[in-house]
Amino acid sequence: MTAFERIKAYQPELEAIRHDLHMHPELGLEEHRTADIVARKLEEWGIEVHRGVGVTGVVGVLRSGNGAQSIGLRADMDALPMQEMTDLPYASTVPGKMHACGHDGHTTMLLGAARYLAETRNFNGTVNFIFQPGEEGCGGALAMLEDKLFERFPCDRIFGMHNHTGMAVGTFAVRNGPAMAGGAFFDITIGGKGSHGARPEGSIDPVLTACHIATALQSIVSRNLSPREQAVVSVTKVQGGDAYNVIPQTATISGTARFFSREVGQQIEEAMRRLSDGIATGFGATASVEWRLIFAPTVNTAEHVDSVIAAAKDLVGEERLTVGKPPVMGSEDFSFMLEKVPGAYLNVGNGEEGFSPHHPGYRFDDASIPYGSAMYARLVEMGMPKGVEG
Repeated sequence: MTAFERIKAYQPELEAIRHDLHMHPELGLEEHRTADIVARKLEEWGIEVHRGVGVTGVVGVLRSGNGAQSIGLRADMDALPMQEMTDLPYASTVPGKMHACGHDGHTTMLLGAARYLAETRNFNGTVNFIFQPGEEGCGGALAMLEDKLFERFPCDRIFGMHNHTGMAVGTFAVRNGPAMAGGAFFDITIGGKGSHGARPEGSIDPVLTACHIATALQSIVSRNLSPREQAVVSVTKVQGGDAYNVIPQTATISGTARFFSREVGQQIEEAMRRLSDGIATGFGATASVEWRLIFAPTVNTAEHVDSVIAAAKDLVGEERLTVGKPPVMGSEDFSFMLEKVPGAYLNVGNGEEGFSPHHPGYRFDDASIPYGSAMYARLVEMGMPKGVEG
């Protein structure tokens, strides 16, 4: 019996777990109920459990044989602050919270792999099952790293995955090098001098200054970065004033930047500070920039991409694997773990039709669960084969 066939036999239980998690979504670093379910299931299957890693994270440790190698498998657990708009019988029961990104499915996939590996022990080494809180911009990966994740649970390599709408169930995709962009949020506060709207000569207008800065920021990618680099700078908020006839004291520009290397992110930040300060000075105003790195670029290592390719071919065949899928501007905080331990991040098909993640009508396809679970399992079995000293 293959790993997929054995895990497929768990499908009713795995679906029940996933539906329960979906009905009770929890936001980042608040996943107390979810973490408890994960920990209890791991304990039930005889896996060593560590709770509270990075606030609400859970790590399960499973050893087999005497191999010295170790592999980390990671899944995220948090939901999004949005109202679900589906007619699912197991729709969210919590107003304003929804598993709209499929993290309930990712958690279930890793649980399926954990049960299978605990029952079969068809590997030689150590597996660390990492259930991460707070992926959705809440700093969950960094919280686990600050809690000495890899010092306490050493990993030679680490793997993670995300469901992808637009790919058929039973398919996988992976690429070498940058796979997802790093992401930063920025706030630029412009200080001016308020006045009556009918007497602008008495003001230093922060709104006018903000508009010029917002326009100038669009030159960063086109005139400060090499044409060979891909990056995005988006102003998403301009706020200033409360009345029609009052020029305010301050205005704020906010937005996001995306980039595929830390170096390019630094170039964007430096150019943003330079432009903001120069333009504000020209208007007699001041500008202060707050730059917050929320996600590092997600960069896969060639050796471990090859491991994913081999496992996918074994599991579903070469024709159901896409290699070299273009990188995306979306971000993923698994990136911070990949900066510490080499590995790979891949996509698993969630169906060719339907809403993409972060949409109130998004649906995770339960049929993808055994594929994700079996992929995790085969990465372990093929990466630390039984009978081979590591």
